[in-house]
Amino acid sequence: MKLFEMKHIKKNFDGLEVLKDISLDVEEGEVLSIIGPSGSGKSTILRCATGLETPDSGEIIKNGDVGLVFQQFNLFPHFSVLKNIVDAPLKVQKRKKDEVYAQARSLFKKMGLADKEKAYPFQLSGGQQQRVSIARALCMNPKILFFDEPTSALDPELTGEILKVIKDLAQEHITMVIVTHEMNFARDISDRIIFMDKGVIAVEGTPQEVFSSENGRMKEFLGKFHQGME
Repeated sequence: MKLFEMKHIKKNFDGLEVLKDISLDVEEGEVLSIIGPSGSGKSTILRCATGLETPDSGEIIKNGDVGLVFQQFNLFPHFSVLKNIVDAPLKVQKRKKDEVYAQARSLFKKMGLADKEKAYPFQLSGGQQQRVSIARALCMNPKILFFDEPTSALDPELTGEILKVIKDLAQEHITMVIVTHEMNFARDISDRIIFMDKGVIAVEGTPQEVFSSENGRMKEFLGKFHQGME
């Protein structure tokens, strides 16, 4: 079952065409990774998908609520991490307090943060803050979870712990769309990969198909990645 569709999406910023007639869909339980060079339109797709940006034209179809995990965590600094997680389910979804707190504590345990619920964001490492961000998104019970370069703000030594959390979510068949620069991670976790270049989907397919593509721009991108330049 399709949980999400984009049909002929176009988006301009100050006359620059950032998305050029983008069409894609996401099936229930699928993990879709979006890769490509900086400025190719990857994050704009996510911002349009989650309502943070409005496309200039085209159609977006959602079969249920969506969640978004940001690059920079975006936690409320004056809230404890527990309140960061329960605030939206209580105020926006109007759910029962006992139910929300029970789910939040279950998510804390899953994220390895059971002893941190009373802490404030500044008391946590970057990796711990990102795990709180993931728990916050999951506590809203989204049908599909979007990640915008979830490891880009982390030190390399903390990246692995976040990638493991996302891999564990994939094992639970949670539907995810992940914008990432972690090529090996994308290849390992994804059912399907999209390679963006200059606002278009240049290559799309299984990890094997994408990483063995003869597309010239794709080969150039991977070559720079392997050299540590992209």
